[in-house]
Amino acid sequence: MIKLFKFLKPYGGAVLAILCVLVVQAYCDLSLPTYTSDIVNVGLQQKGIDEKVPEMIGEEDLDHLLLFVPAEKQETVKKAYVAKEAVSENYEGNVLELAEDVKEDKDRVEELSEILGRPMLLCSGFDSGSDSAVEMEKQMKQQMEEQMKEQADRQLQEMSASGQAPDGQPEELRERTEAQMPDVSQMTIYEIFGMMEESQRDAAIESIEEQLAVMPETMVEQSAAVYIAGAYEKLGVDLDRRETRYILVTGAKMLALAALGMLASILVGLLASRVGARIGQTLRKDVFRKVVGFSNGEFDKFSSASLITRSTNDIQQIQLLTVMILRMVMYAPIMAAGGIFKVFRTNVDMSWIIALAVALIVMVVAVLFIVVMPKFKVVQSMVDRLNLVSREILTGLQVIRAFSTERYEEKRFDGANRDLTKTNLFVNRAMTFMMPMMMLIMNGIAVLIVWIGGHSINDGSMQVGDMMAFIQYTMQIIMSFLMICMISVMLPRAAVSADRVDEILTSSTLIHDPENPKDFAGNGTGEVVFDHVSFRYPGAEEDVLQDLSFTARPGETTAFIGSTGSGKSTLVNLIPRFYDVTDGRITIDGMDIREVSQHDLRDRLGYVPQKGVLFSGDIASNILYGNPDGSEEEMTEAANIAQAEEFIEQKQKRYHSPIAQGGSNVSGGQKQRLSIARAVAKHPDIYIFDDSFSALDYKTDVKLRNALKTKTKDSTVMIVAQRISTILHAEQIIVLDDGKIVGKGTHKELLKNCEEYYQIASSQLSEKELEDDMKEVG
Repeated sequence: MIKLFKFLKPYGGAVLAILCVLVVQAYCDLSLPTYTSDIVNVGLQQKGIDEKVPEMIGEEDLDHLLLFVPAEKQETVKKAYVAKEAVSENYEGNVLELAEDVKEDKDRVEELSEILGRPMLLCSGFDSGSDSAVEMEKQMKQQMEEQMKEQADRQLQEMSASGQAPDGQPEELRERTEAQMPDVSQMTIYEIFGMMEESQRDAAIESIEEQLAVMPETMVEQSAAVYIAGAYEKLGVDLDRRETRYILVTGAKMLALAALGMLASILVGLLASRVGARIGQTLRKDVFRKVVGFSNGEFDKFSSASLITRSTNDIQQIQLLTVMILRMVMYAPIMAAGGIFKVFRTNVDMSWIIALAVALIVMVVAVLFIVVMPKFKVVQSMVDRLNLVSREILTGLQVIRAFSTERYEEKRFDGANRDLTKTNLFVNRAMTFMMPMMMLIMNGIAVLIVWIGGHSINDGSMQVGDMMAFIQYTMQIIMSFLMICMISVMLPRAAVSADRVDEILTSSTLIHDPENPKDFAGNGTGEVVFDHVSFRYPGAEEDVLQDLSFTARPGETTAFIGSTGSGKSTLVNLIPRFYDVTDGRITIDGMDIREVSQHDLRDRLGYVPQKGVLFSGDIASNILYGNPDGSEEEMTEAANIAQAEEFIEQKQKRYHSPIAQGGSNVSGGQKQRLSIARAVAKHPDIYIFDDSFSALDYKTDVKLRNALKTKTKDSTVMIVAQRISTILHAEQIIVLDDGKIVGKGTHKELLKNCEEYYQIASSQLSEKELEDDMKEVG
């Protein structure tokens, strides 16, 4: 995971921009459930009334409210309202309006809401005749009658004690007094409270508030909205129009937020894709540059199949996961945190449901991690194995057909393919098992919320819109955790890919340029000197080449011959620094080749490998590969020297004839001739031919060497050969045996002085040719 963030580090600015846009997108997504709740709660249930206190109210209605307001707070309410003209001709009473300075002061509005909240609840209940209000009104009337009777008894007792009682018996006096009392049963609750003294009314209000203390605050808010709607309706306000306007305005806000969220999502997708594509491009470029700079030692460590997999599949995995990290992994925590914040503002009583859902998701993902994670670590190695087998089969197809081993190779490929398929199937089945489980959890949680929320709505502690919003927020939170968990399942594979790519990028190259490279002398002629050179392959126990010393001079041909495995190709591979010497040094014009840059060194070499390598394109592009600015005359000259003109002229498009990938549409001899022409067209100071004439017939070989002799008369020529005939006329022949020089000289000198060379010559030359050469020596 650290490696993935390491690849993201250069794009910190873009990541920060994506984070900011994600915050905007999350804000839009998290705001929509709130507006949905408002449409249901306020728009539909409350007729579009979103005020906490009435902005307009009839004077009579306000007087009714004040009856249930403690005396010390009534003045605060009265000062908040001022006279207003009637809204409708049908309303005859005085209309009061909330003062402008009060409307703009949220604290004062909140204070009024706290004062008038329960009075509006009571008035709404009394006006609508709800069961609880009727019961409360009955109790109040009974209390009022009892208080009036007690008051009448006290008056009679006081009058009797003072001798001021009127004529008649006490019972008659009591009946006469009670007959004079008002009929409380026929009075409204407002009339009853209006008759009370201030102290009595405050005591009654305190008693009522104690009864209402257990009532949920949401019920008080709902009742307040119902009361305000009734008050507006009395004034002649068009509530249907107000409801429609509220729904349309809120819906427009939702559409605007949805559009903004969509734009943010598109922008995030675009930025994330660009960052992912740039990371993939940069990694491919860096890996390619690194691989191009590999010495043969690194190629021995990383197989070609593995390098291809790392450059394609592994980088693709990193690129894909980068986009998902920027698009989903960064977004999920923002949504989860925002959703939890919104949920706690909606209804804290059901927050335990979210904890339950998250716990279930984590349990499912933990089981998948334990089962699936080990498999991810072997998938990429199996891909490497499949690529390796495929590459071997396709490369060696002719040999496979020649030996009729198609069935064996099919079984080998099928084995690698089945292993990879089984692992992928296991992983995919586990992933397909996860999604139904997650959907089951999500749907189960939704049912649980509806069940618990239904009871809360029935109890009056929650509104329908709040439950809808809670469901949406919960689903957003669960989806956020689900996204994180799904990405976390993909992380192991991408982490393996990141490690594999980073292994290439951080690998130490055995061959590297010096910190302060020197330049070759401008008048250099290309003299190559091996000074006590020894070499062993990395990790080997013994030297392959031991204490080699010789000089290859300009204008001369230095040839190397010896039995298979004697170190001929290894020797010439030291000159371009495909490997570095273990001991000793190699100089060109007196300059140690390790003290100059590899580019300057190889710029002076014309290298023809043992196996002709051509690139897709045409004949012209392959000949001028080392000299792209070369003229047509140079190209034609090189083709003539390499004896390639003959078969080129026979092609319809001549030098513009296409060359397939790997040169598969030309023969082995034609490949070698085009490879030689490529080296000649470069005009190097030093020619290196690593057994480059082996696929040529004797006649072509002779003609090519004669033409080459003229072209290279001022250059140093070094030839690795298996055939004596190729090097007969070399000025210096070096015989190698088991990595050591066992002979050095001309052909005739070696026949006389070197037994190993004589054995090679006797196996290739006829007895007559050998006798003639020996006579000349003798």
